[in-house]
Amino acid sequence: MNLIAEAADWKGDNDASRHMAHYLGNSGTGMELPVDKMMSDVPDFRAHVEGSIAMHQDAWREQALAEFRRNGGQPVSIPVETTNRDFSFDQSVNENRFFAVGSTRSNVTGVVTVVPGADGEPKVGLDYQANAWDRYNWDENKGVDINLPWGGDIGIPDGRMARLHTTGIAQEFDVAGSSSVKHYDLGGSAPNQVPLPAPDEPGRDGGRTDPGREQQEAR
Repeated sequence: MNLIAEAADWKGDNDASRHMAHYLGNSGTGMELPVDKMMSDVPDFRAHVEGSIAMHQDAWREQALAEFRRNGGQPVSIPVETTNRDFSFDQSVNENRFFAVGSTRSNVTGVVTVVPGADGEPKVGLDYQANAWDRYNWDENKGVDINLPWGGDIGIPDGRMARLHTTGIAQEFDVAGSSSVKHYDLGGSAPNQVPLPAPDEPGRDGGRTDPGREQQEAR
């Protein structure tokens, strides 16, 4: 499995390699998920996050405007949070995210603000973060096929990987992270037609020179 982790790193599946190496390192300490980069790498995950906002934005806007009116037109701020939703990464779409995380829970947290505009009309905005979290573990009665960089596949039963944890050779760990703070205009008569902001620049891939590697051990 250490060789497979090295091979994944060589292929460019850096997050999958880093998480596997951390599992084999047997410390059990948590690791951070790069949520901005996950949204950039996998458009379906970004759409999943945007869908969470779309389900609530009209209600959030109306609630904030009602409070603004009750407050005599003074600025208001209302904390908001979506329900938790599951998302599963597809191996055929992004192998790196599939092996690094597999499935994750996510939600959106933020603050809706209303301030009086220069024209006297209220301006409604949302400052938010996307959050994701999971447990890096291996379940019984499942398995994965890993494409080897030198050709061919290798099938790995999850139960065999889980046994490394139960026998003390490796250790499961929590993964969690939040995106950078983004601003979304909730103004206008049809706020759901306002495009959400693009993901932040995801930065470098998590290669051997990436400072994120200091999170892992025995690498």
